[in-house]
Amino acid sequence: MIFQDPMTSLNPYMKVSDQLMEVLMLHKGMGKAEAFEESVRMLEAVKIPEARKRITMYPHEFSGGMRQRVMIAMALLCRPKLLIADEPTTALDVTVQAQIMDLLNELKSEFNTAIIMITHDLGVVAGSCDKVLVMYAGRTMEYGTVNEIFYNPSHPYAEGLLKAIPRLDTEGEILPTIPGNPPNLLRLPPGCPYQDRCHRVMDRCKREAPILTPFGDGRQRACFSEWEAWSK
Repeated sequence: MIFQDPMTSLNPYMKVSDQLMEVLMLHKGMGKAEAFEESVRMLEAVKIPEARKRITMYPHEFSGGMRQRVMIAMALLCRPKLLIADEPTTALDVTVQAQIMDLLNELKSEFNTAIIMITHDLGVVAGSCDKVLVMYAGRTMEYGTVNEIFYNPSHPYAEGLLKAIPRLDTEGEILPTIPGNPPNLLRLPPGCPYQDRCHRVMDRCKREAPILTPFGDGRQRACFSEWEAWSK
């Protein structure tokens, strides 16, 4: 797993080499020498310059982008079939974000690893993902391909998120927002958790929680309202 903030995920009191080698020694049964060489190779795979020299440094001696590369290297050491990336670019500036996303896409092919990306950055989703699962209050609202959801969202929440993205061709227009606030997850109302903020809410939404229902060609959504194709 790749965590959101590598500075708090890496142990500040341990050298990077020790943290990487520990993974291989515990999970792969490698000796110190073999684990060290494999750790160097992985740092080189995530494009850290002078990996053999820098592997003995502490986390605070790396930049934010380099620390995230160390986290990616650590997550890939055991060659996982599935990699979970939790907001992997949130703490980084825009230029470094693009570099990290390009790296993840390269490593996905190189290591034949599937990636689940947890993010609120719709730009990252559009540029890197194949399928999208939109969640609200811990529940799935809609599922489909990137093109399907970005060009024709069927759930009011997905529609609201996309309409709130600034566009270059809408000069002078007020940016739409989703009204209200998210519900208390410890005291969710009966019915749909999105009911208080939804512009399509019906009485049924306040009584029943919609289940994820297939529609179209492989798409799914949890909503009682009729869907009308919406185009960006």
